[in-house]
Amino acid sequence: MYSDNLKIFSGSSNPKLAERICNELGLPLGQIKLSRFKSGEIYCLYEESVRNCDVFLVQTLSHPINEHLMELLVMMDAAKRASAKTINLVLPYYGYSRQERKAAPREPISAKLVADLFSAAGADRVVTIDLHAPAIQGFFDIPVDHLTALDVITDYVRKKNLVDPIIVSPDAGRATTAEKMANILDAPFAMMIKKRPAHNESVITHVIGEVAGRTPIIIEDLIDTGTTIVNVVEGLKERGANDVYICATHPVFSGPALQRLDHPNIKEVIITDSIAIPENHSEKFHVLTIAPLLSNSIRIIVEGGSISSLFKYGGV
Repeated sequence: MYSDNLKIFSGSSNPKLAERICNELGLPLGQIKLSRFKSGEIYCLYEESVRNCDVFLVQTLSHPINEHLMELLVMMDAAKRASAKTINLVLPYYGYSRQERKAAPREPISAKLVADLFSAAGADRVVTIDLHAPAIQGFFDIPVDHLTALDVITDYVRKKNLVDPIIVSPDAGRATTAEKMANILDAPFAMMIKKRPAHNESVITHVIGEVAGRTPIIIEDLIDTGTTIVNVVEGLKERGANDVYICATHPVFSGPALQRLDHPNIKEVIITDSIAIPENHSEKFHVLTIAPLLSNSIRIIVEGGSISSLFKYGGV
């Protein structure tokens, strides 16, 4: 695929993923200069023309999220003022997605605020993967292509031919995804019931389903500090389960998450490259690329077609 009117640029959050996307499309990665003034302000300069081009900006909203968010807004403004035809945001991980509702009085709905910022800055379309809450699509007044890495993860797990697998949802919010994965793999399904005494803390209170003697496969949209996942793993082991496989689309990995997940009862952690992780990670971590998924979505957006054709087992 090659078009003079299609340009793909990367922010500083995950340039390797942007390069993989361009390699899949047979396109060069756009030349852009991103730097910081002494005051910390962000500077952006497109080093090639984007006039009348369909511009795709690849930026995952990972740590430091506010820095990457502001950088993306500056990139959008520069593209708009340089007469780009359309500005399309490729956000593998949509930060602030866990603040999608008011759980207590006087709280913000930050996921909506970020959506408004993108619209105000001139975005024409958003492409993202496995939102924490699918309803976030409704926060936008522009098209949102909500993709899923479930097919990529499920195909990898299927090839492992695990003995007596059971798909585990770590909470009620992931139950639909876990049930879908269980149906695809023709495996039973279990769900954990937990309570949260504070942010990034959880306590397992009940397990629905028989896990004794089985190999649990935990499916999550993201892993942050790793505390919840480790609690789930230990809760499963207490109930007689085998060592655990963990699947998650977004490796947010805040604080000592990498060390926590190097747990004796965790067999493998299966994640995607939606967020870049340190090279010196444990051998337990297996990274699957979502570049083909994103490149195919870009091809469909530019050439026409149905995004749903990308979902082997159905969308999200």
